[in-house]
Amino acid sequence: MVVGDASLDIDLLVIGAGPGGYVAAIRAAQLGQKVIIADKGKFGGVCLNVGCIPSKALINSAHHYESMQHASDYGLSADNVSVDFGKVQDYKTSVVNKMTGGVEMLLKANKVQMFQGEVMFINENEARLFNDNEAPRYRFKNCIIATGSRPIELKPFPFGKRILSSTEALSLPELPKSLIVIGGGYIGIELGQMYAKFGVQVTVLEGADTILPGFDKDMSNLVVKKLKKSNVEIVNGALAKGAEQTDKDVTVTYEVGGEQKTVTADYLLVTVGRRPNTDGELGLELAGVKVGERGLIEVDDQCRTNVKHIFAIGDIVPGAALAHKASYEAKVAAEAIAGLPSKVDYKCIPAVAFSDPECASVGYTEKEAKEKGHKAKSSKFPFGGNGRAVTLNGADGFLKLIHDVDTGLVLGAQIAGVEASNMIAELGLAIEMGATIEDIALTIHAHPTLAEITMDAAELAMGHPIHTIAPKS
Repeated sequence: MVVGDASLDIDLLVIGAGPGGYVAAIRAAQLGQKVIIADKGKFGGVCLNVGCIPSKALINSAHHYESMQHASDYGLSADNVSVDFGKVQDYKTSVVNKMTGGVEMLLKANKVQMFQGEVMFINENEARLFNDNEAPRYRFKNCIIATGSRPIELKPFPFGKRILSSTEALSLPELPKSLIVIGGGYIGIELGQMYAKFGVQVTVLEGADTILPGFDKDMSNLVVKKLKKSNVEIVNGALAKGAEQTDKDVTVTYEVGGEQKTVTADYLLVTVGRRPNTDGELGLELAGVKVGERGLIEVDDQCRTNVKHIFAIGDIVPGAALAHKASYEAKVAAEAIAGLPSKVDYKCIPAVAFSDPECASVGYTEKEAKEKGHKAKSSKFPFGGNGRAVTLNGADGFLKLIHDVDTGLVLGAQIAGVEASNMIAELGLAIEMGATIEDIALTIHAHPTLAEITMDAAELAMGHPIHTIAPKS
């Protein structure tokens, strides 16, 4: 508690306890800093509470339900398969509680002081932390801002009972009969496909000519194929104009090819991006921290803002809004504060969509590599040539390996298929360490595993594939 209004001295104030903030706090504490971390919401941030973790729990349940419905494909019989969505939500909540509890345990173990409440800067060296019970004032030597982001709300589609952001879509008490999704990016596709697997009629309205625009079209085409098997209607080139709500449903008006159309469903999910949490009552202007037009804070290669002892990481700085990017930047910032020469290098940040099939990429595409001056070549190995993929009923997919023809260096990779999210790590490591396609080909990969696909793609790149036929030159 505070006596009067005197400031308490600390080494580091971390604002935000998501995958950026809590990682920064732990790493800084390991390096000898006296740290306090504050968050107005639950510790673990969006990722653990209303983002990455709960969505993957629901996606996992949906995968199991779909598999049970097709049990005969595996020589099994599973009659009268049904969904108790309340229990599915209970399972999701148990996963979230386990993970957030783990974060708090780790913070305590590293002697990080936790504060649940708001933060407001007083000046560049002081901030007030406040909640319903207390309002201590802290003087800090350094500060790391990791306040994350929130779903973008469009004026024609205000969030409410029938119009949902991803947060509400993760917590519906029962399965709807139908759902409209505006936005075919990774969040919209992950959640839309999850509900479709549970039997919900889903319509996706996407303004671009393809879904998952951040991935190669041959990757997203595989996802489209699977979505259509789940009776998902995808409308590309669609411009959503407005919505009318009733107590029971919502009707969206959209334009495609110059023609105006409507579609009605129980709910509308709007997933058109996220907005950085740099506005509100944080008071960045009182600390002298400059914020750009889009609400992003410019930082240097150590995540330092224009105020040299205040750092910013995660969704509030330029770059992809990814949890693992935030965690990476967190460690760089904490180490920079401790005087270490850490700097960011985004060459190997993977991108993953937990669609079905999964999509993952790292490094350059072939086009990007050529634009960077490389004599680049791609080699594409099919999942259908891998025994483990076939046993998992995952023959649809491929791994595309990009390498430099002159040096053999691995430059990038794109994977669409079962467990792509896990497979991409080996290729990120290969790029990070400067490995060649020969290094991968000569590494013995266990059989039968999906990892062999990476080895086979490397052998294909070298011109002597074993489990596929080399294309004619």
